Amino acid sequence: QVRLVESGGNSVQAGGSLRLSCAASEVTFSSSCMGWFRQVPGQERERVAMMLVLLGRTYYGDLVKGRFILSRDNANNTVYLQMNSLKPEDTAMYYCAALSRPVGAGCPGSATSYDYWGQGTQVTVSS
Repeated sequence: QVRLVESGGNSVQAGGSLRLSCAASEVTFSSSCMGWFRQVPGQERERVAMMLVLLGRTYYGDLVKGRFILSRDNANNTVYLQMNSLKPEDTAMYYCAALSRPVGAGCPGSATSYDYWGQGTQVTVSS
C-alpha cells in the first residue's frame, strides 16, 4: 500500500513562510491529482492546492491564491507547498492527498474523492 509521507509543518509568526513536502512511498506511484487539503477542528477539509499531474496544471483555493505555490518533483514523486505571507487563519492540519483514478477536465474539490492521504502536518501561525 502506497503511503504519502508529509513533512514541514511548524509554528511561525504571521507574515512568515513554510514549505511542506509530501513524498509518495513508491516513486512509481501514479496519480492523476496530488496536492493539499487543510482542516481545522469542527470544519470540513478544505482544498488548498491541487495539481493535475499529467498537465502540471495547478488549482488554488481562493484564500491562498497569490500566497501559496504548489510544485512537483516528478523524479521523486514529491509535491511541495510553498506557503508565504502566512496568516493566523492559515492555522490548520495540512493533509497531502492523491487521487489514483483518471479524471476528466480537472481535479475534484471534495476530499471524499481522494483515495490516498498522508497523516497530516500541523501548521500554526501566530499573530
